[in-house]
Amino acid sequence: MGFYSKYILPSVINLACKQNSHTKQREKVIPLAQGNVLEVGIGPGLNLPIYNKDKVIKLTAIDPSEDNWKKGKVDISKLPFKFEYIKASAEDIPFSDNSFDTVVITYSLCTIPNTRKALLEMRRVLKKDGTLIFCEHGEAPDKNVQLIQDTINPIWKPFAGGCNLNRNIPEIIEDSGFKIKDLQKMYIPGWKPASYNYWGTATVL
Repeated sequence: MGFYSKYILPSVINLACKQNSHTKQREKVIPLAQGNVLEVGIGPGLNLPIYNKDKVIKLTAIDPSEDNWKKGKVDISKLPFKFEYIKASAEDIPFSDNSFDTVVITYSLCTIPNTRKALLEMRRVLKKDGTLIFCEHGEAPDKNVQLIQDTINPIWKPFAGGCNLNRNIPEIIEDSGFKIKDLQKMYIPGWKPASYNYWGTATVL
C-alpha cells in the first residue's frame, strides 16, 4: 500500500462521505435496520449515530481496512447496543448461514472488487426473512452523464480507491439472488457523474 492509498485517500473519502447530502441519504435507510445487524464496509463508522437504538440488538461490522476503522476513533463503550468489529472482506464474510436479520451496505458496492461474490455472501448470512438495506451511487440515467462516467472511470478508479462511477446497482443486487422491495433513486447535490444515488431494501429470493 503506497503513501497516497494509506494516508491521503482514506481522509479524502471520509471527507466526501461526511458531506451533508450523503448523511441525509444514510438517514433515509439506516434507521430501518433491526435485530442482529451486519454492516458491510463500515469504514470509520459514519452510520453508527444513525441506527435506531430501540431496534438494534447487536451490530457486527466488517471492513477490510482496519486503519480506516481506527480513523473514526469510535468509543464503543458509548454505543447503545452490542457492537463488534471484525477485519474482513465482503467477498469472504466470516459468519455462518442465516446469521443476521439485517445486512446494511452504504457507499461500498462501488468499490468492492467482486460485487457478485460479495452479495452472494450477504445473501448467505442473511436470514431467509431478513432484509438487505442499501444506499449507493452508480450509473446515471442520462446518456450524456453515462458517457462521462464510462469515459473517465478507468482514470477515476485508481485515484478513488477502486471506486467505480458506472455500476448498475439495482441490476447487480437482483442478479445476486435478491428481490428489490423498495427502490428510490435521484441525483443528490454534487458532481453529476458521482452523485446519482440508489437506495432501498431487498429480500432473499
